Amino acid sequence: MGVEIERKFLLRSGAWRGAVRRSAEMRQGYLAGGENVSVRVRIAGGEARLNMKCGGMVAVRREYEYAIPLDDATELLDEVCAGPLVEKTRHWVEHEGHTWEIDEFSGANAGLLVAEIELDDEHETFARPDWLGAEVTHLTRYYNVSLVNHPYREWSEAERKAADASA
Repeated sequence: MGVEIERKFLLRSGAWRGAVRRSAEMRQGYLAGGENVSVRVRIAGGEARLNMKCGGMVAVRREYEYAIPLDDATELLDEVCAGPLVEKTRHWVEHEGHTWEIDEFSGANAGLLVAEIELDDEHETFARPDWLGAEVTHLTRYYNVSLVNHPYREWSEAERKAADASA
């Protein structure tokens, strides 16, 4: 059994851009997405993967991931997954011994930026870069599976201001 320990944050500034060590465009969709489990198909960098996360939209949950044929993933994304698909560029940034994954969304979620850090232990401490904003791990609307049903372009003015105010 795999376990993912991940925390999500908004960004306070664009200062992280100068520290990007690599980036990749990603296209993903969901075959199932509920309160306690999601099943995702993702294409990134010419590779395709099937991913299952179990345990809800929380910092610690079970995760399983498997490589699948690129043609199968393309067919699933184009013909089976609910829309809109989640499109983003992921940027990897190193900061004091940890790798931050910064997702810069496009398409239906254009304008949204979310930073994630994966940890080895849920109580692990980590250095917070100056460009890091408010933590949103506990807010389900920031999870990719939620962005399919309620994309950023459909967020109310109050939701957008709340996001901006907490950063």
